[in-house]
Amino acid sequence: MNLTTLDLHGKRHHEVDLVVENFIYLNQEECPLLIICGNSQKMISLVVEVLKRVDCVFEEGKGHNYGTVIVRKV
Repeated sequence: MNLTTLDLHGKRHHEVDLVVENFIYLNQEECPLLIICGNSQKMISLVVEVLKRVDCVFEEGKGHNYGTVIVRKV
């Protein structure tokens, strides 16, 4: 299964809000969506903040999948 993916590597913290929100709304029909945050806890927190604000159902990756977030429903 290939998930529609947003890779945030190379993005700055101040860009995350707009980039994630646009990605979510432009691809909401493609759920589940994958957001790759990398190992930055700050980046993960910023992504989670946006997802909570727009009321998405999501789960943070753990273990081998740490640094990712899967959006189940927009």
